[in-house]
Amino acid sequence: MDNHSPALFLGDALALDFLNSVATPVEVPVDWIEDGEGFLRWLKQAGLVSPEVLEAIRAQALPGELDKVADQARNLREWFRTFVRVHKGKPLTPNALTELEPLNRLLERDEGYSHLVTRRTDEGEVLELQPMRKWRSPEALLLPVGEALGRFVCTEDFSNVKACEGQSCTLLFADHTRGHRRRWCSMALCGNRAKQAAHRLRLKSA
Repeated sequence: MDNHSPALFLGDALALDFLNSVATPVEVPVDWIEDGEGFLRWLKQAGLVSPEVLEAIRAQALPGELDKVADQARNLREWFRTFVRVHKGKPLTPNALTELEPLNRLLERDEGYSHLVTRRTDEGEVLELQPMRKWRSPEALLLPVGEALGRFVCTEDFSNVKACEGQSCTLLFADHTRGHRRRWCSMALCGNRAKQAAHRLRLKSA
C-alpha cells in the first residue's frame, strides 16, 4: 500500500480521519499527504474540496507551492494529534481554548461569503443561501481542514475518542457504538489480527 491507494476513513469523525492520514495499515508506514499531490488527493477523497476547485488550484500553483502547503498540513496534523492525545478519554473543558489558539489563527485567514443559489427539493426548486469561499492561494486548502477540526472540538464528546488497541496501530477513532465498547480501528484490520494472535497463543499454551 502507498499514498496513491485510497486513504483510510475509519475514525468516524473527519478530524480524526485527518490525523489518520498517516498510518501503518500493512507493516510499512504510509503518509497520504506526504506531498502536494497527496494532499489534493486526500482532500478530494475526504469530500472537503470539490474536484473543480482542486484542479483550478493545481493549475495556478507555483512550482513547489503545493508541497509547502502539504508541509503545513502535516504540521497542523501533528499539532492537533498532540492536542487530541492529551485530552482523549475525558470531557473537553473550556479551559482548552488557550491550547487551540493556533487553530483560531488558521480560521481567521478565511475569506468566506454567502451566495444565493437554487436547490431542488421534492416540491420544486427553492432559493438557498450557500456559504462559499474565495480560493485565492493554495494555502486556502488548509481552511476546510481547520473547519473540520473546529467542528470536532465543539461537537465531539472527547470521552469517546480512543486509540486503537492494535499492537502497532496509531489510528484514532470516535467510539459512537452502543455501550462505547469499540476497541479497534477496524475489525478487518486490527480486530482480526488480535483474534489471530490470541488464537495462536491459545494453541501454543495447549
